[in-house]
Amino acid sequence: MTHTVLIAEDDRAIRDSLTRALTLEGYRVRIAADGTQTLAVLAEQRPDVLVLDVMMPAPDGLEVCRQLRESGDRTPVLMLTARVEVPDRIAGLDAGADDYLVKPFDVDELFARLRALLRRNPPPETTQDVLTVADLRVEPPARRAWRGGAELELSRTEFDLLELLARNAGAVLDQTTLYERIWGYDFGPGSKNLAVFIGYLRRKLDRPGLTPLIHTVRGVGYTLREP
Repeated sequence: MTHTVLIAEDDRAIRDSLTRALTLEGYRVRIAADGTQTLAVLAEQRPDVLVLDVMMPAPDGLEVCRQLRESGDRTPVLMLTARVEVPDRIAGLDAGADDYLVKPFDVDELFARLRALLRRNPPPETTQDVLTVADLRVEPPARRAWRGGAELELSRTEFDLLELLARNAGAVLDQTTLYERIWGYDFGPGSKNLAVFIGYLRRKLDRPGLTPLIHTVRGVGYTLREP
């Protein structure tokens, strides 16, 4: 299958370089040079994945991503940033990005991250219709989930992580497995990505007054199980 990538990047040299590389790799490529163009292209035709520069003008990449998610659009977003500090990366994830890549980057790593984002949805024939754990209900085909009758508002990555935990309810999944299954590769021992998204899920899933379902097994990983 040929996938369409939208490159939203104001640096013409980077934009042209990525266009050539992705085209040679077999992708269809669309481009945008600022936030306004990006939103216009997205409204016209949804790509399979969006490569989004944080520092674009009018509006910037963070605001584009927020608007995308607020509209209900779950297009996978790989955010490009020159900012290397953890709070800056977390800001991108908070805005709704699925992954980030720090400039300068190796194009082969970008390809790997795009492949990981594009293969997240399992084939329909292997997707169980409904997953239930205690009062949690997850419907993978619809990408919707409820806790105690209340629907959860989840980002793409949050849903993927919750579905994986629910499919393996009661089992402890180690951090390497979670990174490989959700992001397609292991970020390494110093990464906080997994802890950040577990924190997001806990705030939405284990609300005050409800019995926690997500448990940390220190030194190993995480599990989702009934009380």
